[in-house]
Amino acid sequence: MNPYIGHTSQLYGVEEHRLVGGKGDGMRLFQVRNGAGLEFTVSADRACDLSRLSFDGVNFGYFGPTGYVAPAYYDKEGAGFLKSFTAGFLTTCGLFSFGEPCEDGGDTLGLHGTISQVPAEQVSWWEKDGVIHIKALIRDTMTLSYEMLLEREYLVPVGGNTMTIVDRVTNLGPAEVPYQILYHFNVGYPLLSEKAKLTVPTEKVTPQNQHAADHIATWQTIEPPTKGYEEMCFYHTMSGRAKVTLFNPDVQKGFTMEYDTEALPCFTQWKMMGERDYVMGVEPGNGTPDGRKVMRERGMLKFLQPGESAEQSITFTFLREE
Repeated sequence: MNPYIGHTSQLYGVEEHRLVGGKGDGMRLFQVRNGAGLEFTVSADRACDLSRLSFDGVNFGYFGPTGYVAPAYYDKEGAGFLKSFTAGFLTTCGLFSFGEPCEDGGDTLGLHGTISQVPAEQVSWWEKDGVIHIKALIRDTMTLSYEMLLEREYLVPVGGNTMTIVDRVTNLGPAEVPYQILYHFNVGYPLLSEKAKLTVPTEKVTPQNQHAADHIATWQTIEPPTKGYEEMCFYHTMSGRAKVTLFNPDVQKGFTMEYDTEALPCFTQWKMMGERDYVMGVEPGNGTPDGRKVMRERGMLKFLQPGESAEQSITFTFLREE
């Protein structure tokens, strides 16, 4: 026990809050501090995604103009997802589909799937052996269609500079189901600016469309906010254990993101350098965001058999310039 403090929350811990007012009214938020400069917010009613994250007081994520939006306002039709796209540091996309709206296998699928709009059924946290654990169960289901369970856990060392996300997705239904997951990490100002540098150990860069192909030579360039900027995506091929780094010397902060490319074989870089819509997505996934129909046609669509699970983990190391 530390003789200098009255309660551990003086230095680190997890506190549960609820929002009041607006479209986020009543949403549960878990505020996490690790006592060494890392602070983040777990949005329990939005799949336990990360709405905010900062390190040494420097904001790392992009917070969209919609602000906090409760699941009750979700519009699943077409691109209606964007009406409640808070973005934050992490929005999870899937699990039955993600990417562009499409028709596939008799299903009408909206943008980026439904998991990010599902409240957690259970959220608990504890600290053991110097590590803070936050664990949640999120159930993505549709009667007469599919039943999938996401078990999510965050592990954060007290006094450290890392955060690990461990996800396990299980098909609880009686039939094979398509399984798609995309980790839509959204980097924003002030970590993101024209001074920031993105390093990807890419073996091959593929543009999503002709517009991206026209700018492939500058995929690594981070421009200042630009009026009328048209978003673009680049797909990076990597193998083994991927290690993606973004660092900004202006704020002397950054991160390294590491994960296994066997579990998450695709990596999407989303560039949206618009005025106020200023964000870069660094997005591991088990497919590309071209829609489930395209993934099926390309032979890239993943499936889970009844009772089968898929597990993946992503570790962030937060960097400071000493």
